[in-house]
Amino acid sequence: MKQEEVKKVVREGYAKIARQGSSCCAPLTNCCGNVSRAEDISRIIGYGDEELGSVPEGANLGLGCGNPVALASLKEGETVLDLGSGAGFDCFLAAGRVGEKGKVIGVDMTPEMVDKARENARKGNYTNVEFRLGEIENIPAADNSVDAIISNCVINLAPDKKKVFKEAFRVLKPGGRLMVSDLVLMRELPKGIQDSIEAYIGCLSGAIMKDEYLEAIREAGFGDVRVLDETNYPVELMANDSTAKAIIENFKVPAGALEEIGESVVSIKVQGKK
Repeated sequence: MKQEEVKKVVREGYAKIARQGSSCCAPLTNCCGNVSRAEDISRIIGYGDEELGSVPEGANLGLGCGNPVALASLKEGETVLDLGSGAGFDCFLAAGRVGEKGKVIGVDMTPEMVDKARENARKGNYTNVEFRLGEIENIPAADNSVDAIISNCVINLAPDKKKVFKEAFRVLKPGGRLMVSDLVLMRELPKGIQDSIEAYIGCLSGAIMKDEYLEAIREAGFGDVRVLDETNYPVELMANDSTAKAIIENFKVPAGALEEIGESVVSIKVQGKK
């Protein structure tokens, strides 16, 4: 798919998720979207009960593949930027860590998600969080303006990942840090899945090779680029995932072949410093 087509597909897919309050990205669930299922997903990928209970209802859509806030070592008074902020889950967690003197900015390209996040902020009385409509390839933030950038299973959706990391480098202050969770590949996916709309919205076909992903961060100017954690895509959960079902039905992939696909995909937590 061409870049503009990819963006259109992703925007429409996540607009639907925002309207339904459902999850299609995380490697679990049937996309029917209930609160307990989203919480189950979030526990699996690293969030604790205290975190889950501290955000407004509807903020957690179960869309992540890791917990970047837990790794970001956020400090009181810092300015934090969340790339692909969705309904605001990670932003609200970050807000509690940076305190009233700090600031959290969420950026998302889907108007419905931004509206949902702003409503959640109103419900939770968050005064140190704002949400901006924009693409992460063109971040709506000033040069050298933020202390930390977080992102959770979103950069893999961007067609031009190199530009995303260059933009992240631009808006970070000297000494600032990038802390992201994302899906990457250990080997190439079958061509049909790479071109699948369902797999793209499901954070699968947009993923690139791990080495290519890390090199894109380095090329943007980041130093101390390290993988802090790496886990296999939980294939045992994929049987109930709508993305997996769509792949099986559309491409007539034997259910057993999902294991091979799962072995190709890993969730990594990566850091880089400016």
